[in-house]
Amino acid sequence: MDINKKFIEDFIKKFNTEHVYLRIIYICTIIIIGAVLLSKNYLFQSVVEKGVFKKNIVANHRIEVVDIEKTEQRKKEIANRVEPILTPFHDENIINNYANLSASIDMIKKSNYSNEKKRAELLKLVDITDSSDDKTLDFILNTSNASYQKLTELGMQTLEKLLDIGITENTIRNNLDGFLDENISSLLSHQQAQIAKLLIKQVIIPNMKIDEVATDVARQNAMNSIKPSVVVFEKGEQIVFEGEFVSRLKKDALKKAGYTVSNLNFPGVVGLLAIIAIVSYCLNFYLKNLDEKYKTVPYVGLISLLSIIMCILAALLPNHNSPYILPFAAYTIILSVFISPTIGFLTSILLLLLIGIAMGYSVEVMSTFTLSIMMTTFAVGKLNFLRRTNLAQVGIFVCAIQSYVIFATYLLNSNLNSLNFVDDITAGIISGILSGAIALGIIPLLEGMFKLITPYGLAELADHNQELLKRLQLEAPGTYHHSLLVSNLAEAASEAVGANPILARVGSFYHDIGKLKRPLFFVENQSYFSIENPHEKLNPRLSKMIITSHPKDGIDLAKEYGLPAIIHKFIMEHHGSSVATYFYNQAKQQEGAEAKKEQFRYIGPKPSMKETAILMLADAAESAVRTLHNPTQEEMEKIINNIIQDRLIDGQLSESPLTQKDLKVIAQTFVRVLKGMQHQRIKYPENILKELENKVNQLQEAPQTLPEKLQNQGEDDDN
Repeated sequence: MDINKKFIEDFIKKFNTEHVYLRIIYICTIIIIGAVLLSKNYLFQSVVEKGVFKKNIVANHRIEVVDIEKTEQRKKEIANRVEPILTPFHDENIINNYANLSASIDMIKKSNYSNEKKRAELLKLVDITDSSDDKTLDFILNTSNASYQKLTELGMQTLEKLLDIGITENTIRNNLDGFLDENISSLLSHQQAQIAKLLIKQVIIPNMKIDEVATDVARQNAMNSIKPSVVVFEKGEQIVFEGEFVSRLKKDALKKAGYTVSNLNFPGVVGLLAIIAIVSYCLNFYLKNLDEKYKTVPYVGLISLLSIIMCILAALLPNHNSPYILPFAAYTIILSVFISPTIGFLTSILLLLLIGIAMGYSVEVMSTFTLSIMMTTFAVGKLNFLRRTNLAQVGIFVCAIQSYVIFATYLLNSNLNSLNFVDDITAGIISGILSGAIALGIIPLLEGMFKLITPYGLAELADHNQELLKRLQLEAPGTYHHSLLVSNLAEAASEAVGANPILARVGSFYHDIGKLKRPLFFVENQSYFSIENPHEKLNPRLSKMIITSHPKDGIDLAKEYGLPAIIHKFIMEHHGSSVATYFYNQAKQQEGAEAKKEQFRYIGPKPSMKETAILMLADAAESAVRTLHNPTQEEMEKIINNIIQDRLIDGQLSESPLTQKDLKVIAQTFVRVLKGMQHQRIKYPENILKELENKVNQLQEAPQTLPEKLQNQGEDDDN
């Protein structure tokens, strides 16, 4: 049971990888899309219904058909008649048994037993079948030890020769003596040969095994020798009768006669599958080489699902309906919002080519959809993602573009009077409006289904009325204030190095939510509640466990409140596997060499994205600079550079895509932003302060004249 369990675990571990899942998605998508498109374009009328022929069919010319079923049956029969080919193998057990038998007899010969006792012992080792064997036994007892030794050596040579030749069950059963006589050593006398035969007969067993390769070749050769069984239908001869059950022979005959008896046209199937394969390869090549961060199961799964849905809609669309009704723009909008406008455009064009070829769309239809997809991509790229209702505006824009292009194509062809013109214009308008509505309604569902975050989702998470952020404000106000400052740093740095500033800002808001579990154990909250630091009464190791557990506690809260997976990365990775230095130093002072640095590390993982790596640096930089009193720019630069250098040396940035150039830009950005946060208040001259104090005293002495004085002051200002 343990072995089977381990095998299952190893099997699951081996195949439970993203690479395997991506392969499965690609293969399933190709198969499903192929089946969907083929069901529309390559289905045709069949002469078969429910396993029987629907009418009588007569051959219109001479037809020769190979009866494949009968031919295969004959081949199987002839193959079964071929005897397995046997090959000898060197069985060491036979050699060892012979050697042991010879040694045992030699010991009996050299013993001090009487002849009767020796004979009795020999009979225990050797089976006597006739009188000649009995005489041979006497000769064994009487021959000298040296002669017997020489005899057994020659017998061994004979045995090895026999094993090389091969010994079958039939040989042992019917002709063992003759077989031994033919192959016995010529160096032995007749009597010696009888002894060798007797000894060999005691240990000999079949040593032949089936040669699978040779047997398969022999059977294949036998099958190849069978000529195909051919059935001839002369011109005018009836091939099938109405109501006759379908057989392979009759189906093949009807194909030769020019009838369709299968559900799919094979060349069409191959051609369309080839196009699907090359389209999939193009997308896979782009994701692998130019935008690898999107080559993950959720993103590829989203593309596959939407592509399959679009193909189903195209296949279900009746032939008499206008193809302009298809919501290609919705497909483009959704992928542009979830992934990027570039990938949205590329994927939409590839899918359009695939569906257009399969459905036989005209040049006008392909051109209209191409321009519509392009303009949709431009429109989505201009969105600020503050309100989801903007998607409806994109739909209206698409509606106008498609109508414009359809009108232009009909005008170009001087075909405005066509009955299809109104249908196509109407379909284009409906398609554009539907695309915006579909995108508006389905994006929230897809966010939950694929655990992906869109700019709209980020904007909603950034709302400080979100329940988690409100809890942070009330229960851990110091942490909340720290998160706001860190978000400013992370957003500015992300924008400076080409990362996603909105994602960095939102991730920073939530990165420390794990502190909600024990807010008073974190120093930034203690001053708000005017309490002593509880860590002063705790062992450094216990304090370390409390502090380093907040990323894991944050993940628990994130799952409870349904935060997307991308935010989980900010929570888990913002400390990486760095050391809780303060408690490590405390433990080192108390325990000495027993305190190991590895025991005081966060559990990780290390930052894997630009945004999470920037958060790690921003988190440390803000905390460090906050401890300084009115730091100069040089002091801030020094401490920020030390933090970055420390993280580099500790390997915390080894899995992030940040470059050395990025780190320099990040350091400069941090200094600039922190300098703005650390501005000093203007120092007013003493005389101004005294004057303000006197005015306050005057107002306190005569509060009832305040409105009148303000009015007079206002009149003086007017004058």
